[in-house]
Amino acid sequence: MKNKNIDMAEQLAARVRDAGGRAYYVGGYVRDQLLGRENKDIDIEVHGIPAQTLSDILDSLGERTAMGASFGVMGLRHYDIDIAMPRSEVATGRGHRDFAVFVDPFIGEEKAARRRDFTINAMMEDVLTGEILDFFGGKTDLEKKLIRHVDDLTYAEDPLRVLRAAQFSARFGFDVAEETIALGAAMALDALARERVMGEMEKALLKAERPAVFFMQVKRMEQLEPWFGELAGSWEACMAALDRAARRRGEAAQPLNYMLAALCAPLAPEAADRLMDRLCGRVQTVQYVRSMNLLHRKIAGVPLSDPDGWMAIYDASLCPEDLPLLECAASDAGAEAERKMRDSAGAVPQSDGAALCHGPRSAQSRHAARRADGRGSGGCPQAAAPGRVQGGADRRCDGNPEG
Repeated sequence: MKNKNIDMAEQLAARVRDAGGRAYYVGGYVRDQLLGRENKDIDIEVHGIPAQTLSDILDSLGERTAMGASFGVMGLRHYDIDIAMPRSEVATGRGHRDFAVFVDPFIGEEKAARRRDFTINAMMEDVLTGEILDFFGGKTDLEKKLIRHVDDLTYAEDPLRVLRAAQFSARFGFDVAEETIALGAAMALDALARERVMGEMEKALLKAERPAVFFMQVKRMEQLEPWFGELAGSWEACMAALDRAARRRGEAAQPLNYMLAALCAPLAPEAADRLMDRLCGRVQTVQYVRSMNLLHRKIAGVPLSDPDGWMAIYDASLCPEDLPLLECAASDAGAEAERKMRDSAGAVPQSDGAALCHGPRSAQSRHAARRADGRGSGGCPQAAAPGRVQGGADRRCDGNPEG
């Protein structure tokens, strides 16, 4: 059975063709199709017809919506499709949103593709024929597993692309081209909004097998300052804790908060506070990181023979389900802790949450019982859905289809 979004995309493309234009899949959708990855975000770019003609076509197909008015992004209600016309952008300031945008449906495919960030995101696929336009070697770079920018001038206009290069590298396991590293090192990131910085970092923390690669590429571009400078003082420990945490990320009740806590765990408390205050405006997240890391440090001083001491720590936790996972990620003996978790996993009921890395098993049972009869912690609050930027703009509003 054909996907309803693909079916609508083909109906749209047929009407655009009849009006004298062409419709293309663009950005991350084309990239992920070639990689064999699922991508539910369908982005279409329409060339060769006036903007009013496109609006009329959309009105004839359903209820037209405007999702990013300043970028000319439209859609159809009940369909997950972003539809736009090619545009040109001129930087008017130093921030991610400091651009004047001009929609030009007759700019031509190559010029439209040139404004994209990376070659792997600059390919276009004709919706009706399947023909792929690849002006900048995106297919070759996919085969090489390489993140390479399209154009020196357009790339340098948007400093957020430094972080996008890093998160694509982490998510896809690709390297970043030396020329892209060099260009990124010359760009200033201090004017970026923290929501946008957090948005790129969040994708790496929640989607990458090795999220530490994000920070490694940022460091390679000499861009730890102004956003991540505190990590430099405990670099190896932070990176190791982060990658260990990623291996159990799917078990966390609050995956994003858990990953941030693991990143900050090796830092001194004051350094962790500075980093989190700079990056995150969500009070709940900042409190989670501060509290969980304080309790994680206390665990080291509780002997195995003291289940009451362990119970006190779990009862004080904002998210007791995640605390043993954090202990495994942040412990100097993290690898040994993971082994203990595997060995003891069968002894702990699944409903009790994660198996403990350290500590007496009686404490686990007692804590589960206290939660069941309402005397202990109520568990973690419902976490936000992974993939959406907390406190920031949705991808549909920033006109960025590269994913």
